[in-house]
Amino acid sequence: MKSRIANFFGLEANGTTFRREMLAGLTTFVTMSYIIAVNPAILKAAGIPEGPSMVATIMTAIVGTLVMGLYANRPFAIAPYMGENAFVAYTVVKVLGYSWQTALAAVFLAGVMFTLLTVARVRAWMVEALPRGLSYSFGVGIGLFLTFIGLNESGIVAIGVPGAPVRLGNLATPSAEIAILSFVLIAILMVRRVPGAILLGILISTAIAFITGVAKAPAAWVSMPPNPAPIMLQLDLRGALSVGFFGVLLTIFVMALIDTMGSLIGVSARAGFLDADGKLPQIERPMLADAIATMFAGLAGTTTAGAYIESAAGVHVGGRTGLTAVVVAALFAMSLFFAPIVAAIPAAAYAPALIVVGAMMIAPVVKIDFDDYTELIPAFTVIALMSFTYNIGVGITAGLILYPLFKLAAGRYREIHARLWILCILSMLFYVFYPYR
Repeated sequence: MKSRIANFFGLEANGTTFRREMLAGLTTFVTMSYIIAVNPAILKAAGIPEGPSMVATIMTAIVGTLVMGLYANRPFAIAPYMGENAFVAYTVVKVLGYSWQTALAAVFLAGVMFTLLTVARVRAWMVEALPRGLSYSFGVGIGLFLTFIGLNESGIVAIGVPGAPVRLGNLATPSAEIAILSFVLIAILMVRRVPGAILLGILISTAIAFITGVAKAPAAWVSMPPNPAPIMLQLDLRGALSVGFFGVLLTIFVMALIDTMGSLIGVSARAGFLDADGKLPQIERPMLADAIATMFAGLAGTTTAGAYIESAAGVHVGGRTGLTAVVVAALFAMSLFFAPIVAAIPAAAYAPALIVVGAMMIAPVVKIDFDDYTELIPAFTVIALMSFTYNIGVGITAGLILYPLFKLAAGRYREIHARLWILCILSMLFYVFYPYR
């Protein structure tokens, strides 16, 4: 059996071993397993119950990662994206007032579009048109957006008054103190390069919250998975196809397109998968895996899914084939039976993880050309608007409009990829159909 597995994944041809792939899978899972706790916690703000949400999160990770491993034969793990979940919970539902059922329908429709575009090779064609500098700003902006959410959820920062929209929270409360402890603990574990630092920090902080009475401990630690029926197949397709919802649907589509591109190219560069032109051979295969995962996510009851940048941790320890992904999927399946623990994790424990993830996401800012205003101003606009409008979609689309505009103003129209105009027009439509309230 071991020999057959090795032959199926081409372990020898890829310069890896069965043991190394197993270790890589475990490493990737540990570094990204925080999503099991954090994703349901974020989507709770949209009214999606945590227990079923956790099951949907895990099932989406299992399905997407298995397709990635068995079909694409790449060591990339798939799960619901950070950023998209915040957009759905805090922007689509809380700010714009749409139901989570309508938002999930948009996720499903985005998955359908991804699948069709991937099969037709249009998606890879569009990805090649995105300017690198603008792509870096997307990740930075999302990182700061998540940081702000984490600061607010933890109580470290609170909503202020007109003229001073935010203020320092009450740091004397036990929950805020645990949140600060959680942040410092996770950061120290990361400095010490402890595997699974984020998840470990969340669990330790949760235990402290239970002991001190800040949060109530679960009645049982292990149980059968919660019933996902309350959120599974609860799609409001009619609402998602309405004219007023077009801006939201477009935003989810563009966000997932960019996230997947960044993750696939970034991890592939670390693994040495890119060719001489910096392209990933057979990129349609991993793209199809995340398209299928996104369709499944909408049906299961969670948000857009795709390749995780944390897969780089597994690649770093030697993961080179889809066997790494299969191991990750198996570990996600085992985690289904720990729902009571996940549901009991308080915001004071998980919110600091968002701050830390935000810190990890701002690193690409150094790759933006600060001396070229045609690059800097669109990138800065993306970052600023994502954070200050509390809307990731506004930042992304503003950047896609301003980038070609400033290139034209500088007389450097040759630097504008022809395909970028398609994304520019789609972004303009975002503002035409945006549900202003």
